[in-house]
Amino acid sequence: MNTPAHLILGAAICARPPRKGILAAAILGGLAPDLSLYLLAGFALFVQQIPPQIVFDELYFSELWQAVFAVDNSFFVWGGLILLAAWRQWPLLLAFAAAGFLHIALDFPLHHDDGRPHFWPLTGWVFESPISYWDIRRGAQVIAPLEGALCAFATIALWRRFPSILARAGFTALLLLELWVIRGWYLFAG
Repeated sequence: MNTPAHLILGAAICARPPRKGILAAAILGGLAPDLSLYLLAGFALFVQQIPPQIVFDELYFSELWQAVFAVDNSFFVWGGLILLAAWRQWPLLLAFAAAGFLHIALDFPLHHDDGRPHFWPLTGWVFESPISYWDIRRGAQVIAPLEGALCAFATIALWRRFPSILARAGFTALLLLELWVIRGWYLFAG
């Protein structure tokens, strides 16, 4: 799934008011499994000035990058954080970890040839799904509109749960970004 979708769905499923900070924890948890990709790719693209084709066709699949992705996309790491949060009764960590776990659980069936090793440290095996959230050749023409619709419904739920103007503006911005990214996949990856 696209990162904005993870933020929206993580907030919709894992954040319940009125606990202070719960929304931020869920949004950060929804972002966390993709954060290493943004940091690594951003550094390679903008600091090292490596061409995008090399970054996404070679570096993305390199042993080093995949080792990083293995840690922040592991069901065991996120599951362990959920157990720790539940045991210690830390609601902010629970929201963060649950949104991170949801992120990788939604990614698992939606990556064809760009998946992550979700079962690290037990194995480096990567599931190669027959469907993809972004690749038109692998069903994205069905998955992407469903993802967009799910995010629209989740945004409506978030509007009702968090009525402040700032929160509603943020959710709307995330939804618009999600729809813009879906449009981009259709135009450039189809």
